[in-house]
Amino acid sequence: MITTLAERLRGLASLFWREVAKFGAVGGVAFIIDNGFTYYLMHGPMTDSEAKARFVGASIATVFSWIANRFWTFRHRRQDNVIREFLMFVLINGIGIGISTGFTALAKYSLGVTDKNMLFAAGIVGILVATVVRFFAYRFLVFNKELDDEPEFSHDHEIIERHPHTQPGVRVPEQSVKNPERPGPPA
Repeated sequence: MITTLAERLRGLASLFWREVAKFGAVGGVAFIIDNGFTYYLMHGPMTDSEAKARFVGASIATVFSWIANRFWTFRHRRQDNVIREFLMFVLINGIGIGISTGFTALAKYSLGVTDKNMLFAAGIVGILVATVVRFFAYRFLVFNKELDDEPEFSHDHEIIERHPHTQPGVRVPEQSVKNPERPGPPA
């Protein structure tokens, strides 16, 4: 039993770290997209609107991120209801965009930072904070289809949800067990 438990825990940890690695790869590309557009906009068409430039860059990166996470990182956890999944993704990313844009706006309006490179850096710090929030939100709220469909993980919930009659040394009295052939309360 301990060997089986250890194998299941190793399998879950391996799956988790594979998801983290894929999420990191998608996030790295989204980071480049986000910051590439933001930098271009801050130093070009939106030169006086740094927070808006960050918002636009993050929004473009969000669309890329949803597609990549849906079809690669969390492909085994995709929800059947694509619209609900997308709306949850947009909501979570809205929070993430709010965090990264908020860091830029906080630096500019509350701290009085005027240097575009420092405002850009404030947005990057916001992205790092938002990334941690996004991973767990994606994992548990957006792409949250149970792994019970996969044979090697089909009984992993039992690791946490142990029933009294399955614990060693705990006996369930026979009279409290319901007889399936006889309707009504246990005899």
